[in-house]
Amino acid sequence: MNPASLILLAFAMSTDAFAASIGRGAELRKVRLLSALRIGAVFGVVEAIMPLLGWALGHVAMRFVSGVDHWIAFVMLALLGGHMIWAGVKKEDCAAIKAAETQPENRSIWLIAFTALATSIDAMAVGITLALTDINIIAASVAIGLATALMVTLGTLLGRAIGTIVGKWAEILGGLILIGIGIAVLYEHLAGLASA
Repeated sequence: MNPASLILLAFAMSTDAFAASIGRGAELRKVRLLSALRIGAVFGVVEAIMPLLGWALGHVAMRFVSGVDHWIAFVMLALLGGHMIWAGVKKEDCAAIKAAETQPENRSIWLIAFTALATSIDAMAVGITLALTDINIIAASVAIGLATALMVTLGTLLGRAIGTIVGKWAEILGGLILIGIGIAVLYEHLAGLASA
C-alpha cells in the first residue's frame, strides 16, 4: 500500500469516531482543549489497537484463504464502506455512542474508552483485511491512531460550531474511501495476474 493510500485509509477509519465527537461537541456548552485532547487520545489509542488485533486474526486465517485473499479484502472493504455510507445516510448510531453522547461533560475515562471501542470495531475488521495485503501493520495502526486522535480532538472542539450534519457526510466519505481502497486492492491483484 502506498503512502497516499495509507493516509486515506487512516482518515477513512477515523470518520465514525469523528462523527461521534462532533455530536458530543455539539452538545457541550463549553468545550475545553484539554478535555478534547484527552478524548482524542483515548479514541486514537483504541483505534490504533483494533487493527493490530484484526491483523493478528487475519494473519492466522491467511494460510487458509491465500488463493482468494484479494477478493476477501475487496468484499470486506466494500461491505464496511457500504455500511458506513448507509449509517451516514440513515443517521443511525449504535446505542453505546448515543448513550455516551448524552452523558454529562465530565464523563469518566471508561465511558470514553467504551465509546471509542464501539466506534472502532470496523478498524478491527479492516485489520483482518490488512493481513491479506502487503502492508506494514505497525505503520498502518499508528497512522490510524494518529488520524483518529486528531479528528476526534477537532470534532469535539468544532462540534458546537458545525453541528451534526458534518458528521453524516464525514461517515459517507469514509465509506466511499474504503470502497475505493477495496477496488484498488482487487485491481492491483488482477492487473498483476494479467501482466504475468
